Amino acid sequence: MSILEDKHILLGVTGSIAAYKAADLASKLTQAGVRVDVVLTLSAEKFVTPLTFQSVTGRHAYTDADLWGGEAHVLHVGLGHRADLVVIAPCTANTLAKLAHGGADSLLTVAVLASRCPLLIAPAMESNMFAHPATQENLDKLAARGAYIAGPAEGHLASGASGQGRMLETSALLGHVRLVLGQNGPLAGKRVVVTAGGTQEPLDPVRVLTNRSSGKQGYAIAQAALDAGAEVCLISTVNLPPPVGACMVEVHSAQEMLEAVLAESAAADALIMAAAVADFRPKQVAESKMKKRDGIPQVELEAAPDILEAVAGPRSGMKRPRVVVGLAAESRDLLENARNKLQSKNLDMIAANDISASDAGFSVDTNRVTLLYADGRKEALPLMSKSEVAETIVARVAALLE
Repeated sequence: MSILEDKHILLGVTGSIAAYKAADLASKLTQAGVRVDVVLTLSAEKFVTPLTFQSVTGRHAYTDADLWGGEAHVLHVGLGHRADLVVIAPCTANTLAKLAHGGADSLLTVAVLASRCPLLIAPAMESNMFAHPATQENLDKLAARGAYIAGPAEGHLASGASGQGRMLETSALLGHVRLVLGQNGPLAGKRVVVTAGGTQEPLDPVRVLTNRSSGKQGYAIAQAALDAGAEVCLISTVNLPPPVGACMVEVHSAQEMLEAVLAESAAADALIMAAAVADFRPKQVAESKMKKRDGIPQVELEAAPDILEAVAGPRSGMKRPRVVVGLAAESRDLLENARNKLQSKNLDMIAANDISASDAGFSVDTNRVTLLYADGRKEALPLMSKSEVAETIVARVAALLE
């Protein structure tokens, strides 16, 4: 999560049972390299203690007592000014109302007023309280001023009822934090289409021909593009948690992916084809499930649609997408096969990786790739996490777009 490294976040915690989730959020942010200053309201202290947050962040957790303490009479100014982002999670209806109307009766509210950075709010309250016109009006006011509202989700509530009002889980909140912090990144204002996963070519209503692609590298690239400020469309064949902020298009077969890619990339700045698309598919699909008693079926194959080849045609006339990147997963003649693909598909860059290596390729969380460019350059990357590989690819795409 390099976008989070060395960032300074002011985390406000208000009086909700969801305050226990804030401790997990503070912990995860700290593990990602964020310096987290926590401010608890008086009511938040009824649910969780400052010591909890000090334990997970390694930093002093502030309360209203500190506002009038001996540390500094301008504590709220310091907290507000040094933050790259203010996050209030959970945010109660009461605090929402104070923020909407400029209230300044606590260390948290005055620190928010003194801040000069984006504000991210994660509401948490009973569903009727959330739906109340006063609460909705307050949310509208804050959003109109530029605040980012994350959630709430639907689910089981502390009242025992079920409805909208549940604070988002930590993983989702981290996604929103990344989205806000990356909004002015090098790909801000750019649209990027990413494909992920292995396609499934049906043999009959039950069986498919597919491959071992997990989709992890494609999802990591989509997240890295979001971190860089891009508008991202992720075309996927796998059921992984989607990156927060990405437009999702679910497909299964190569034909479905072809149609989605052509539709989504027509107005895109960059296309990154990380999916493992089938080269072949059954020529005929059985109408009913093939049975063992009928003997071993003879399956005739035909070429599946070549997506990159299909993109190359419209691209030459419309100049969209401006940059096209392929990934080559090879088990032999890695660089030769990747270079041939780079040239034949008219790509700007290709990332080649040897899937026969135990620490790279399918299923694992690491990858070792070599980047080949249309101008003949070659860049061999060391063994990296797939997230680091994704960040490198996205950085190179941003440079190509410049």
